[in-house]
Amino acid sequence: MKKILSLLLVTALIMTSLAGCGSKASEKPAKDSKTLKVECLLNGNLGDKSFFDSANNGMKLIKDQLGCETKVVEMGFDNTVWESDLYEACDSDYDVIVVGTYQMQELLQKVAPEYPDKKFIIFDSEVKADNVYSITFKQNEMMYLAGALAATLAQDKEKTNGSGTISAVSAMDIPVLNDFLVGYIQGATETVPGTKVITSMIGDFSDTARAKELATAQINAGSAVVFHCAAQAGLGVIDACKDKNTLAIGVDADQAMALQKDDPEASKIIVTSAMKNIDQVLLRAIKKHQDGTLPYGKTEALGMADNAVSLADNEVFRSIVPQDTIDMMAGLEKKIQNGDIKVKSAFDMSTEEITALKASVAL
Repeated sequence: MKKILSLLLVTALIMTSLAGCGSKASEKPAKDSKTLKVECLLNGNLGDKSFFDSANNGMKLIKDQLGCETKVVEMGFDNTVWESDLYEACDSDYDVIVVGTYQMQELLQKVAPEYPDKKFIIFDSEVKADNVYSITFKQNEMMYLAGALAATLAQDKEKTNGSGTISAVSAMDIPVLNDFLVGYIQGATETVPGTKVITSMIGDFSDTARAKELATAQINAGSAVVFHCAAQAGLGVIDACKDKNTLAIGVDADQAMALQKDDPEASKIIVTSAMKNIDQVLLRAIKKHQDGTLPYGKTEALGMADNAVSLADNEVFRSIVPQDTIDMMAGLEKKIQNGDIKVKSAFDMSTEEITALKASVAL
């Protein structure tokens, strides 16, 4: 009997010991699988149906597909509050802080070195710091295609006024927006020589009334297709095109689909959009962060081959653009990707060269 009791006691001790080991083993993955916390600061507001909405969608994808805890802060257009908002984010327990645009470049360059244990991602701009990953876009590549499309449609008297003139409304005279215009002009004039391109500048990213006024003036001057690179203000351009029954090209997101529910009449005249797929590049970046392969301290310039930029292909596009034009654009895209077409970039041009290029195609 004593032997049996001794055996039972030993067995119980062994089982208790194994249970303890099992408990410790299960605790380790819980520690290693700590939820990554990602915060995105927008130096503007949601509802632009383009740039900031795309970033917000990226944060949704990061939460849904990668299981991260996410937070989006709308800082608005008052740049006097951006620095304090950035410091507040850095002092929080979020692991990765995401910001975007050239307007956040100087602030992040100052703040990031003060928080060496934090990781930062900046999109559509570049900051040199060991804990910052920078994303720039080859927007000139997609804009070559946008220019080719606009110039071709501007010859079609069934689809447009057939004037051979196109236009662009830009928010500001800055390198990244000039990169849009350089690609647009090159694509238009190489596809249809002699195309005229009217360019106008708003002065900021939020003045929709001024944007509508400029676009209306361009249409009255004969523009057959109007492109905008103006974020929130660009909604004024689309409104002008709707009023004037003129084709528009949106920016940064698929604006035809974004407006389809709230403004179906506007949606119908947005033939395509020159998209910076900010949502996809942010998702890509956080995936790489989780894998330990995101190259902090470096800048990556992402283009069509990376699914970072593209033209929207949707039901509106297919209903307006003839198949032979679609095929032509596919051929041009292939030539850009294999290097047969070299698209110029504003980042490689002087201010004088950019000004001269715009003047060379003006009415």
